[in-house]
Amino acid sequence: MIEFYWPTTQGEWLAWSSALVTLGFGLLLMFGPRLSLRILRLQTSPDHPEAVSEARATMAGFYLGVAICAMLFAQPLIYLALGAGWAFTAFGRIISMLSDRGMTPYNFISVAIEALLAAMPLLYGLGFI
Repeated sequence: MIEFYWPTTQGEWLAWSSALVTLGFGLLLMFGPRLSLRILRLQTSPDHPEAVSEARATMAGFYLGVAICAMLFAQPLIYLALGAGWAFTAFGRIISMLSDRGMTPYNFISVAIEALLAAMPLLYGLGFI
């Protein structure tokens, strides 16, 4: 039987906390997609209601799947997948900032948050903490 595993070390707590924040983002995207899209500064077209389902399916589904697996199984490799996902999210934002003239305060704050959410599970998964 699977039982919930509470982290015991500081490194596990950092990785688990990143998964918890990811879970929160996923829940917000799943149950409040329009609010989430507004926060992300995206707008859907009234002619395309399927755009809202994209937020629920593609974005929320991935966040929820990885976060729940990381929290339930608490394995270093799953935390590495979570950290790599956030690292590539930050990398993509940096590429956009450099090539799309996106040097806005919103992007600087977002890339800092994404880098932190990437570092927490990566440091644990790679054995640095």
